Amino acid sequence: MDPECSQLLPALCSVLADPRQPVADDTCLEKLLDWFKTITEAGSSLLLLQENPCLLGLLCHVLKPQDLSPRVLSFSLRLAGMLAAQEDCFQYLQQGELLPRLFGEAGPLGGAAWTAPSVRSGWIQGLRSLARHPSALCFLADCGAVDTIFSLQGDSSLFVASAAGQLLVHILGLSLQGPAEGHPGLQTGDWPVCAQKIVSHIEESLRSAATPQITQALNVLTTTFGHCHDPWTQVLWGRLSPLVACLLEKDPVPAAHSLVDLLLSVARSPVLSSSSSGLWETLAQTLSHLSPTQAGPLALGILKLQECPQVLRAQAFAVLLQPLTCVLEATAQAPGLLDSLDGTGGASVTVDTLLPSKAACVGLLCRTLAHLELLQPLPQRPSPWPQAPLLGATVTILRLCSGSATPTSDAGGHLCAFLVGCVRVQRAALDFLGTLSQGTGPRELVTQVFAVLLEYLTSPDSSPTVLKKAFQATFRWLQSSPETPGCSDLDPHAHLFLRELLPVLPKRLCSPCWEVRDSGLEFLTQMIGRWGGQAGFRRALLASEVPELTEQLLRDPESYVRASAVAAMGQLSSQGLRVTPASPEHPGGQQKSLLAELLHILSTDSEGFPRRAVMHVFTQWLRDGHADVAGDTERFVARVLQVASQDLDWEVRAQGLELALVFLEQTLGRPSSHCPYAVTPPVAAPPSSLAQALRPLCRVQLFEFAFRALFDCDRPVAQKSCDLLLFLRAQTASYGGPQGSGSVPEVASVEAALQRWQAGDQGQPLGYLEPEVVVAVLRSMDLEGLRGALAESSDRVEKSPQSLLQDVLATVGALGEDEADCY
Repeated sequence: MDPECSQLLPALCSVLADPRQPVADDTCLEKLLDWFKTITEAGSSLLLLQENPCLLGLLCHVLKPQDLSPRVLSFSLRLAGMLAAQEDCFQYLQQGELLPRLFGEAGPLGGAAWTAPSVRSGWIQGLRSLARHPSALCFLADCGAVDTIFSLQGDSSLFVASAAGQLLVHILGLSLQGPAEGHPGLQTGDWPVCAQKIVSHIEESLRSAATPQITQALNVLTTTFGHCHDPWTQVLWGRLSPLVACLLEKDPVPAAHSLVDLLLSVARSPVLSSSSSGLWETLAQTLSHLSPTQAGPLALGILKLQECPQVLRAQAFAVLLQPLTCVLEATAQAPGLLDSLDGTGGASVTVDTLLPSKAACVGLLCRTLAHLELLQPLPQRPSPWPQAPLLGATVTILRLCSGSATPTSDAGGHLCAFLVGCVRVQRAALDFLGTLSQGTGPRELVTQVFAVLLEYLTSPDSSPTVLKKAFQATFRWLQSSPETPGCSDLDPHAHLFLRELLPVLPKRLCSPCWEVRDSGLEFLTQMIGRWGGQAGFRRALLASEVPELTEQLLRDPESYVRASAVAAMGQLSSQGLRVTPASPEHPGGQQKSLLAELLHILSTDSEGFPRRAVMHVFTQWLRDGHADVAGDTERFVARVLQVASQDLDWEVRAQGLELALVFLEQTLGRPSSHCPYAVTPPVAAPPSSLAQALRPLCRVQLFEFAFRALFDCDRPVAQKSCDLLLFLRAQTASYGGPQGSGSVPEVASVEAALQRWQAGDQGQPLGYLEPEVVVAVLRSMDLEGLRGALAESSDRVEKSPQSLLQDVLATVGALGEDEADCY
């Protein structure tokens, strides 16, 4: 410990021990504990106590009858456990009977402070830290702590109850580290006392008729098998598995959720899953005894296992598919689809049994669709994957929700009544439908998919969130549609769908709901990015009102919509799809420059999202060689950097540095274009010198922009600027110009200006800088040191232990003087 901290520690302990002193908040106490933990992990706890007797005095003082703050008592219990984690310090504290008085019945257990959850939590955390060595196990057995932990499993505070269960797992593992590891065949009757006591308690809880006690036992076992993979876990499971299996004989099965968690934890254990302990039979029985809602998570967990008997996988998949089988059965779908799902081996279940009420129906279908969505991309998913029946069931569910399905039975009528207009099921079904686009299906089913998607996109009843999901699913299905041989255009079927969709898109772009307008623009941007260069898509888009409406949305009252419109217009312009028809205001179809309009947004928009979107578009235009940029690149870059440097949004300034980096790379001879419609400037001859290559950068005042950003108050901007200047300095390493700052007269004035900027006075501009000056300034700056400083936490000084102690003492002093919380 630093000498400065040692000097402050007695005052801190005095404040904490004095019940009349207002105490610092919980955050400060947590930071103090973190500091003590760092010290004890790096050195001797016993030496810490001997050098700082005030700590021992604090621990003794909190035991006196007094009105001490619960947070201070909790802090002291945790500190004592932390110190006693080292065995020599544990023995030292035991000499004065301090630990039994803190953690035994004579301590807080019998006092009024025990009613505070923070004290109970501190007691548990202290014991968790203390339980690190064999001496601690004897102490726990002698002081009766284990029985208290048992009772705390049912604590009214969920945090305390959870911590108690985790502590039991920790004690069980610690007690078996030595004996059971050395003798894997050792039976539970020969285990240490603590371990036997915990196992007996778990057995008693599993036999109990009270569901809370069963839940506690199952949770302890789940954590044990999830964290411990030693051979003794096999002995433990062999002893307790019959009691777990007996739970399946009760109706209903108690603590079903916790039981599922336990069985999956056992199945994932490399020790238990490979043993002949009847695990797979228990899993099969559980699948058949649980209700469909309870069995779904278990079925998904089984199917996600890397190794599992095929018969059990088939049973789990059948359980997972039961709700969709009911949907197909109730709506009299094609027999082939129903047979495909029935063929998975599940027993027939009626709709009335599986989906008895609206709440049950909605909940079960949402969970089933979500489980299947998680399962679909996994390599261990069932094979063959029933793509066609899953598509048919999902399309049917969506039609039931929209009311377009025609039920042919009473069960179908009940389903329709439950699901019509249900946004939850619509969202889940559209998500799963989008995931199913990764597979293939019969042409007639794919046609139905596009039909139901078009139905949702055109329906005035579709909610904004459902529309967003429908747009996302539509793009995924268009993306997965087979391409015409010899080209990357959409296939004829997708083209037909697109011709029907594009007349709908203007209506969505004119929706009074801004979320709908925003979703429509996002979909449009994705479509242009994927198919903007394909003839069929271009003709269909140019024949619609979409480009014109998109441009109008640049002036939308909602900032999110304006930002999405900026991104869409950037794509339209890059692909040559921006067309404004002739009008009295624009004779001959002359259109206003989009570049000027976007610059106006960058300069005047009051919200940050549209301005950020403009910077992203400009950066992409520069990277791709957009026609509006390639005409006069230097003028474009200079104007954008000038506006971005004055922006109050740090993300705009950071994106300005990204644009500057692109221009820098292109100027130094490394342009990169990926746009097929980019205007390719003529290839210039290599510059005769680096100075010549740097002059365009000087003319656009890139260096002034970067130097200002280097001292930006927002650290990400400064870091990005530092990286850019380091990159440039590496590129100029071979330059044979002036090597030091003293060889160029202007360098001193630039360095002086940078020092003033660093101090906060950035009023004076640098003006035009010669390349030689820039190179000299870059070589004289400690950019590596600055980058290291920027990488450090901004509160590194305030986080020091000395500063923390001073803050706590200063806070308490202020409270004592003003009788008010200074925070």
